Amino acid sequence: MRPAAVTAVPPSDGLGGAGVQYELKLDGFRCVAFARGDRPPFLQSRTGRDLAPAFPPIAAAVARLPEGLVLDAELVAWRAGRFAFGELLRTRRARGAAPDVALGLIAFDLLALPGRDLRGLPLADRRRLLLAALADVPPPIQPVLATTDRAEALEWMAGLADTGVEGLVCKAVGSPYRPRGTGHAWVKYRRGDTLDAAVRALTGPAAHPHALVLELDDGRVFLTTPRLTPVQAREVAEAAGALLGPPVTDPDHGPVHPLTTPLRAELTLTGRPPTATFVRLRGD
Repeated sequence: MRPAAVTAVPPSDGLGGAGVQYELKLDGFRCVAFARGDRPPFLQSRTGRDLAPAFPPIAAAVARLPEGLVLDAELVAWRAGRFAFGELLRTRRARGAAPDVALGLIAFDLLALPGRDLRGLPLADRRRLLLAALADVPPPIQPVLATTDRAEALEWMAGLADTGVEGLVCKAVGSPYRPRGTGHAWVKYRRGDTLDAAVRALTGPAAHPHALVLELDDGRVFLTTPRLTPVQAREVAEAAGALLGPPVTDPDHGPVHPLTTPLRAELTLTGRPPTATFVRLRGD
């Protein structure tokens, strides 16, 4: 089950009204961990690959769990007081030679207990069962930090920013687990400071633009994604209306409506390679 990206942390009634669970968003490898008793554990990546051979300490920890227990989790690396995604990309031998690198499996969902499929239960019930299942389990396996208090979650995100915490994953407390599902029952907010940029052009119809061509002060140019919301599109169209020049074809972005005088906007840059997300037009 995959969360949809959002540009703001939803309120406690923002995902259906029954409440929201806020979890720390960590930078690692997503995996579903299957404890299989006498058989080797399976750490299933997003693509279906088994990560167990590359991460023996995590595989050994999952092997000690009760047979039939299935966790949805993030496999992370930790070095020098920070989450270190780059360490996950190194070879097993290189990681083993670095004494200050620690691995962890941070579980955020419990999909099955021995003989029992839990995916149809509400998230709140799965969370309770997850905490019970891991109550006596030592590191490197541990449950993700989570709360239903939005203010507390925002404090965590700000306070742990220096450790590499990326943001928050926000989930409707009544949501079942839908394999490979996406939608608005789970959303993710990636923390990032906003940057100023010049709006150079619009894509799509001038009255209902789809995206903006933005230029940062350092000269980098980005096409915003995801598509502008109806409210954002209306705001941009109204502000840009009198500033639009004749349509042209941009070599990188196709047909665009250039602005004769650039507007100023705020955006966030996230990901590897960076993706630009429109936040708002600047009033100044």
